[in-house]
Order: sequence, then C-alpha cells, then structure tokens
Amino acid sequence: QVQLVESGGGVVQPGGSLRLSCAASRFTLDHYNIGWFRQAPGKDREGVACISSKDGGPYYADSVKGRFTISRDHAENAVYLQIDSLIPEDTGVYYCAAQEVLLCVLAPWRYPYWGQGTQVTVSA
Repeated sequence: QVQLVESGGGVVQPGGSLRLSCAASRFTLDHYNIGWFRQAPGKDREGVACISSKDGGPYYADSVKGRFTISRDHAENAVYLQIDSLIPEDTGVYYCAAQEVLLCVLAPWRYPYWGQGTQVTVSA
C-alpha cells in the first residue's frame, strides 16, 4: 500500500511559519498527485493545497491563498507545505494524501492514500 508520513507540525504563535513535509520511502511520490488537507476538531476535513504528478497546478483554497505554498523536492522524494502568516484558524491536523489521476483537486474523497497527520496549533 502507498504509505505517507507527515512531519513538521508544532505549536506556533500567530504570524509564525511552519514547513510541513510529506515523505515516502517505498514508492516515488513523483507518480502521484498530492494534496494537503487539514481537519479541526469537530470539523470536516478540508483541502488546502494540491500539486499534480507533473507539477501541475498548484491549487490553493481561498482561505490559505497567498500564505501557503506547496512544492516538491524530487531528489528527496518529498512534498512540502510552507505555511506563512499563520492565524488561529489554521489550527488542525494536517494530512498529505495521494491519488493517481492527473487532476489537482482539493476534494478529500478523491484521495485513497493518506498519512497519519501532523498537528498544527496556532496559539498566542
């Protein structure tokens, strides 16, 4: 099965930055379209960013546009989410997910493979 591992979450103050990583060891992420999603307690999982297997897109949710940047490092077989200007509403568990179609989408139901998540907490 496709296995993804997120890292880089933590507790930061509003206005701070985090760089989340999505890595794989036994398969090549280049072959997959990758999305980043987040889920706050009691809320539905929402897509925040995606990038296609051919580096198409990227696409961002309106709520994060201009603050979040998704990118690939092909040499390290990883996808990153740079988060700047954090606000409390960014708090949640962040997941990376993979799917094998060429579309870059922000719909969680389109992604069959998920990591375990990494917690991002924005608190003064």
